[in-house]
Amino acid sequence: MKKNIFIVVSSFISCIAGAGITAKMYSTKTAKLEDNFQKMYEFYKILNKWLTLKQEGKSLKDYFLKNGYKSVAIYGMKELGERLYDELKDTEIEVKYMIDKNADNLYSEVTIVTPDGELEEVDVIVVTAVHYYEEIENMLKNKIDYPILSMEDIVYEMS
Repeated sequence: MKKNIFIVVSSFISCIAGAGITAKMYSTKTAKLEDNFQKMYEFYKILNKWLTLKQEGKSLKDYFLKNGYKSVAIYGMKELGERLYDELKDTEIEVKYMIDKNADNLYSEVTIVTPDGELEEVDVIVVTAVHYYEEIENMLKNKIDYPILSMEDIVYEMS
């Protein structure tokens, strides 16, 4: 009799523990999906705004010149960073280097450094990894004494 009660109680506890673990895994996965959705939505809004600016004849080059930024470093080598580089590469704005935490695994026409590497002085660093802007800004602001701007802020300021 005691053995049967032990088996029932053990089974019950195992079911509760399993349900708890499953709920925790589901919660973690859901949070990651929500974060990824938010990141993609931010990305979409910026690209849409940037395209609207282009259709209105506005250029990011003009923004940088207007603000006295003639040398730039771009943080983030994903799509936004690559497109920003493409837009600036044949202009009077010099992209001195790119910054990416995966610098060792990337290729570019420009030097790519890691955020903890030596950051040559430029007029401004533009963060294209906008979802992580605050984290990146906090990491960099103690290393440098020039502006760090979010690509999101730039395109919305231009409108």
